[in-house]
Amino acid sequence: MELNLKKPLVFFDLETTGINIATDRIVEISILKIFPNGTQESKTWLVNPEIEISEQATAVHGITNEKVVNEPTFKELAEKINEMIADADLAGFNSNRFDIPLLAEELLRAGIDFDMENRKAVDVQVIFHKKEQRTLSAGYKFYCGKDLEDAHSAEADTMATYEILKAQLDKYDDIENSVEVLSEFSSHTKRADFAGFILFDDNEQEIFSFGKYKGRTVEEVLKENPGYNSWIQQADFPLYTKKVLRQIKERMSGPKQPEMSDEEKLKALQQKFNLR
Repeated sequence: MELNLKKPLVFFDLETTGINIATDRIVEISILKIFPNGTQESKTWLVNPEIEISEQATAVHGITNEKVVNEPTFKELAEKINEMIADADLAGFNSNRFDIPLLAEELLRAGIDFDMENRKAVDVQVIFHKKEQRTLSAGYKFYCGKDLEDAHSAEADTMATYEILKAQLDKYDDIENSVEVLSEFSSHTKRADFAGFILFDDNEQEIFSFGKYKGRTVEEVLKENPGYNSWIQQADFPLYTKKVLRQIKERMSGPKQPEMSDEEKLKALQQKFNLR
């Protein structure tokens, strides 16, 4: 079954230096962009992470420090990557918990103000686990009847994920072929940030999911302890989590007053000092 799209849907996969969203870096990224008319655009880059690739990571994806030493850095690729995904919803395998959060960190680190506003996320792994409880290779075999060659290559994993989602729609009549429904079905707890430090409660209020303020609303905590935000901004939390907190704090402060023109400033001074 072909996807029913209202806007482009980007499937992507990352290979990285490790699994820490806040501190690890991308070493390979593959993007497959599907347009509503069915046409496709794809691109794969090796990336110099500018830090050491752990032996454990290399053992999984086979990418060594020597292999990427002369490749472009993510900062050098960031504009191209952002341009390719800017108008699209996002999809991947375990993407809600790992790939999207880590991509957001890299883009924010490169100075690009990435967020998920007006964008949906479809996690094919969640659909798979809710329906069958398997891994990517097993899922490819189960849904597509093929062995996944070159597993843990970003390009192979990306293509397999795209094929699995189409096969899932063929198999499950109770899953509607729309990104909105797929996004909702492939989500776990509703998060305000990617890493899950800030969640939404039943009243759509942001709440902390960790520490001494776990379960309390962010607004309530920031009013009670304004220094808590400062502590998080300076600590080793993901950049996107920090961005969400700053946005909540700005929202609490109310709308910003428009900048006064020079003429308005002059009139205000004249009124203040009764000048004519």
